[in-house]
Amino acid sequence: MTAAVSGLLTGLALIVAIGAQNAYVLRQGLTRTHVGLVVAICAVSDALLILIGVSGVGVLVQESPAVLTALRWIGAAYLAAYGARSLWKARRPQALDPLESGGSGRRTVVATTLALTYLNPHVYLDTVLMLGSVANQYGDGRWLFAAGAVCGSVLWFTTLGFGARAVSPVMRRPGTWRVLDVVIGVVMIALAVMLLLG
Repeated sequence: MTAAVSGLLTGLALIVAIGAQNAYVLRQGLTRTHVGLVVAICAVSDALLILIGVSGVGVLVQESPAVLTALRWIGAAYLAAYGARSLWKARRPQALDPLESGGSGRRTVVATTLALTYLNPHVYLDTVLMLGSVANQYGDGRWLFAAGAVCGSVLWFTTLGFGARAVSPVMRRPGTWRVLDVVIGVVMIALAVMLLLG
């Protein structure tokens, strides 16, 4: 049981940090646009990456620096473009209409969620390598550790996506969206710069 609790806490510690994926889940939760789909993609992807790391594949990824370098450049370009788009949207913010779907189609939402998940090298470093390394220190208990980490991921994304509705009344003001778009844009661009700087 200690391994499972350790996995839960370690998984939460790594995933709760504000990043591109979390910012997108929050935005979808606030606009109530395909929230269940976004939460499911993020949670299932995290579970898959955690299981890959615990099964020992993290060592193979670590020994392929060319793959991580390619992901770093692609991820940085994507994050910078997403950040610039958020800053552009901040010029003319719109109030949140809780009855509106947000205007994003299912395909766009799926593609964006997958891109923000799998084009981010930090996902592989944190989830596959870091969690995989920590889990393997538990020997046979590593699968309990993995189960705890997966539960942490599901708990976080569900809370972030569906909990965002609680603050939706505040988000009816266009000024709040301007601040959110600026913060998201700055975070995305900062993450892109950090990726490029190594």
